[in-house]
Amino acid sequence: MREGLIPAVLGTVVSASGAALFSSSKYKLAATGILGFGLAHIVLGAIDLVEHR
Repeated sequence: MREGLIPAVLGTVVSASGAALFSSSKYKLAATGILGFGLAHIVLGAIDLVEHR
């Protein structure tokens, strides 16, 4: 399995859950944090995928 794939997939799942929570919740600040955490994982996973090609 390619290095960086797991963080990218995990980031996608976390970002999707943060976006769903953001649109239907009164906890906008927590949803924004979850969304940002997921996006950071996507970026870091993509960097690993490109770096270890």
